[in-house]
Amino acid sequence: MINEVTRFSFPTAVAFGPGAIDQLPDYLKEVGIGKPLLVTDPGLRKTDVFARVTGVLKDSATPCAVFGDVHPNPLDEDISKALEVYRSQGCTGVIGLGGGSALDAAKVVPVLAVNDGKINEYDGQTGGNQRIQGPLPPMIAVPTTAGTGSEVGRCSVITSVEMGRKFMVCHPLMMPKMAVLDPELTVGLPSHLTAATGMDAFTHCVESLIAPVFHPMCDAIALKGIELVAGYLEKAVNEPTDIEARGYMQLAAMMGAVAFQKDLGAAHSLSHALSAVCHVQHGLANAITLVPVMRFNKETSAPHYARVAAAFGINTFGLSDLEAADKAIEAVADLNRRIGIPASLTEVGVTADQLAELTRKAFQDPCHATNPRPCTEDDLLSLFKASL
Repeated sequence: MINEVTRFSFPTAVAFGPGAIDQLPDYLKEVGIGKPLLVTDPGLRKTDVFARVTGVLKDSATPCAVFGDVHPNPLDEDISKALEVYRSQGCTGVIGLGGGSALDAAKVVPVLAVNDGKINEYDGQTGGNQRIQGPLPPMIAVPTTAGTGSEVGRCSVITSVEMGRKFMVCHPLMMPKMAVLDPELTVGLPSHLTAATGMDAFTHCVESLIAPVFHPMCDAIALKGIELVAGYLEKAVNEPTDIEARGYMQLAAMMGAVAFQKDLGAAHSLSHALSAVCHVQHGLANAITLVPVMRFNKETSAPHYARVAAAFGINTFGLSDLEAADKAIEAVADLNRRIGIPASLTEVGVTADQLAELTRKAFQDPCHATNPRPCTEDDLLSLFKASL
């Protein structure tokens, strides 16, 4: 049962359990933050969650500045504006509060606090990550969704207004000093966002599991994350106040982020393009595209998908790997249906005349390079058509 706060590290220090947020002032002292910049988004700033977190800081007389204007897919402009607040208010560290967007934005503010230039200059695809120098100001991540796992990751995904695409900034120094996982903070998340962010975590686990990189520890973590999503996501969607379901989904999201240090795959290249061009929420884009990508990868990844089927509780005894893989794909599609994920990209406003631009952006994205089945640009176009 999930009924108390526990501590562990992997390697980020994690405080997990109901009420963990009440100890935030102690955690700030522990990592050496005197005055934090609280980075969040406009929607969350209006919620009881924001009031609770800022109330904890106020009650402990902890000074705090706030930047609350992170876009749903954080823009390079958001980072520049947050940096201005950080410097003008004399902050000494950062708290990221929210979903993956807020956390990704919060993780790169420390990069620019001690490194020159704009965040675009640290694009990992062009080698910019090698320019990041430390030490960086400390950062604490407080997720309010269970999806990206950004609270334990070393990367941020930022949308460049100038380039018109997403890019990644990655460096081990960007890993938060602490993640505070309090399932009580996710209770108010609407059911459609619980579903979409949960499938984001699931996609991380599946794509990392099948990535053609040898990392048995990540494989084991990915499989456990898949098992937790299969067991608890539907309950978290349908019974939002179930703290156990909320807590295990937070753990699944964290596991997905730990696992995908192996890298990801084609679904993420598709979803990154969908977010940049069509502004489809990242987890929702992953959820819609994952089944077509799993079908595309089936013959290459059948032994792994057989283990996914087992994680859903499917009896695979006597089945070939390909037969078990079909069962796994059916189980994922069925989970999507049960939690209300739209069946196609058309249902979220994507149109056929956008496919050429989407395909071009997806092919520029590095994630498909570690898809187990190599992807040509035409393959990505076919996957978009299959998802449409």
